[in-house]
Order: sequence, then C-alpha cells, then structure tokens
Amino acid sequence: MHNKDVSMVESGNNSNNVTTNEPSDDDLNRWLPITASRKAKWWYSTFHNVTAVVGAGVLGLPYAVSQLGWIPGMGMIIISWFVTLYSLWQLVNLHEHVPGKRFDRYPELGKHVFGLKRGYWIVMPQQMIVQVASDIVYMVTGGKSLKESMHTMFHWSKGINLTCFILFFGALQLVLSQAPNFNSLKVVSFTAAVMSLSYSTISSVASIIKGIEHPQPVNYGRRSHTTAGITFDIFNSLGTIAFAFAGHSVALEIQATIPSTPEKPSKGPMWRGVTVAYAIVAFCYLAVAASGFWAFGNLVDDDVLVTLKHPHWLIALANFMVFLHVLGSYQVFAMPVFDMIECYLVKKRHFTPGRPLRLIARSIYVVVTMFVGMCFPFFGGLLGFFGGLAFSSTSFFLPCIMWLVSQKPKRWSFHWTTSWLAIIIGVSITILAPIGGARTIIISAKNYKFFD
Repeated sequence: MHNKDVSMVESGNNSNNVTTNEPSDDDLNRWLPITASRKAKWWYSTFHNVTAVVGAGVLGLPYAVSQLGWIPGMGMIIISWFVTLYSLWQLVNLHEHVPGKRFDRYPELGKHVFGLKRGYWIVMPQQMIVQVASDIVYMVTGGKSLKESMHTMFHWSKGINLTCFILFFGALQLVLSQAPNFNSLKVVSFTAAVMSLSYSTISSVASIIKGIEHPQPVNYGRRSHTTAGITFDIFNSLGTIAFAFAGHSVALEIQATIPSTPEKPSKGPMWRGVTVAYAIVAFCYLAVAASGFWAFGNLVDDDVLVTLKHPHWLIALANFMVFLHVLGSYQVFAMPVFDMIECYLVKKRHFTPGRPLRLIARSIYVVVTMFVGMCFPFFGGLLGFFGGLAFSSTSFFLPCIMWLVSQKPKRWSFHWTTSWLAIIIGVSITILAPIGGARTIIISAKNYKFFD
C-alpha cells in the first residue's frame, strides 16, 4: 500500500466473495463517477468548492439582509461563514480519520458514525434533498438569468417566455451530464468559479455606483409593516442564507477525487483548497450583500441583478455569467446523485455498467429537475424553503453531530462547545426557515400561470 491510493481498501469487504458476473466493489468504485479518477490537485478543491458554495444564493443575500435588517442580516452572514467553515473542517478531517479507509461519500461516513442502516437513512435523504433541490433552483436560475440577459440585449427575444429558457438550459445539462466522472468536470467547474467571482464583483460595483447616483433617500427599514409579515420574512431570510452555504453536501465527494497515501493524506490539499475557496466566498458574499442593500434598501429584489437595470450591457453580461456559473454548479451537485443512482442500478437492479445506463439514468434525472423548475420558478421562495429544510443540516449541524459521536471531545472543550453552538443555530434554521419560504412561494404562486 506504500504507493497505492488508500481508497483501494475502502470497500474490499465483499470483493473476495464475488462469484457472479456482477462487478466487485473495487471494480464498481473504479467506474462510479465519484471514485473513478483520483488525480485532482489542491486547487481543484478551490474551484469545486467555490462553484458549489457561491451559487444562486449570493444574488439573494441583499434581499435576505432587507428582511432581517442591516446589522442582524450582515451578522448572520458572518456567523454562518464561520460556522460552516468550521463544520467543513470537520468533514475534511473525518474523510479518512480511520487508518486505511476513506469515506468518499456522505452516506458512507454516516454509516460509520451511526451504524450501517440507521446511518445511511439519516444522511442519504438529507444529502439527496440538498442535491436535487439545488439542481431545481439552478434550473430556475439558469433560465431566468439567460432570459434577463437576452431580453436586455435583444428586443426580439422578449416574446420568448421563461419556460423556453429553462428548456434550453435543461438541454445543455443533458449534454454535460454525460461527463464520466467528477474530475472530467474540472474545466466546467473552473469556468463556473471564475464566473461567480466575476458577476459578484460586477453586482457589487454596479450597486455602489447606483447607490452614489441614487436621486432619492433609501429606506433601510423592514420590508413588511405587520408583525406577521416581518416574522415570516425573517424566517425566509434564514433559509436564503443557509442556501448560500450549501457546498458541504458535496465536500466528501470532492475530497474523494484527491489522491491519498499514509504519508500524504488528502486532507492536506483539500483543506488548502477550502481555505482559498472560503476567502473568495467571504469577498463575494459580504460585498454583494452590503452593496446591494446599501444601494436599494428594502426595495431590492430577491435577485439583485433584477434590481440593477443599467448599464444594460453590463447587467446583461453579469446575467450571462450567472447562466454559465449555474451550468457548472448544476453538474457539481448532480454528480453525487448520478453516483448514487448508478450504484443502485448496478448493485440492486443488476444493470450492466456502461454508457447506455448513464445516458438513460442521467437524462431522466435532468428532465425531472427541469420539469419541476418549469412548474415552480419562484427564486426567492425556493431559496428560503429548501435552504432551511435540508441545507442547514448538511452544512451547519450534521458534521458537528458526527464529530461529537465519532471523536467524543471533552465536555466544554473548544470542539464540544463550538459543535453544540453550530447545532443549535442549524436546528433553529431548519425549523423556522421553511415556514417563511413556503409563505413566499404561496404568495408568488397567486398570480402565476404554469409554463407562461
């Protein structure tokens, strides 16, 4: 094992007993998209994490601040940044905390910590909700961003409705979804990461310019004027912020692509990439949230680029960058889903691994998320609802629970105290945020016509 990847022993429990034509666990891992290639460099971790974290949520942060209020809103973003950076550090270290074994997928770590059956059913549904919900939101975001970009630059396109743009985005995903493994997405993911930094910078600078030129005083009070409205807005804003830190659901899978030996474990390069990624996340989130709310106050839309209308060419460019970014984000979040589906079809349904299986299974997934996105294109409500329902668990408190159970830190020690604080914050978001998000979706749906 001196020169071989530690992962080669990760699932060899049954390989010696295989007497059928089914692939052994090792052979299956060499085919599945998460573990097929382990040649990633530390900077792959940077752009994969930027692509996963800085998604559609960054454009909704000024809106979230307007719902919470200036100081509470910015404070919650900063607290969430520190909490999720800490929980991500926990996942990076738990990835191979057992000598000679790698937990390449979130459910695998769950099975180790909580037990085979219980652990799988605790972790897998939560991770899948995050992955699928993210892809639904990215379908909506990709379609809306392309629509805004086209409508701004080409008047002839104003007759094309949102459904058509989502269909186009989905068609591109049908092609990209045939990438065989995670590392084969490196160019797509790198492009997405660059785009996220670019449109965040454009949004921030354009908001600052707009704020300086604003002819009228800006109202920084709460959006709603009733107690119930303020309460529901606060709930929804918590979910929007939680959605903005959703990258943990794919962190173990990203680390699985990095080579590892006993002398040079993968946690070193993975953490180096994470720290650079989170520095970029801090810049994007704080700059966009602060500048957007400062410029527009409580009149900011749930997507700050919608509020920014001039100069036309710059806003069209920023929206097109968002479109390119979510093309990559969709695939980063879809890859663990593809991995789970293909593993199930081969191991449980006895399908033959190969291109036909991937073509059919992945295409069905893309079509389903596209259809749901076309039916419910409510950006702000989707962020709040999904952000609170599942995203806060996989990013805020599930890693902390796993750390407490597996590492058993001393009571009142730093890790014990910090983990419990993160759990309290995450559980509170999980309970409260879906209420506000559901209300926002209901209000948005009142005047909505399907496939309009």
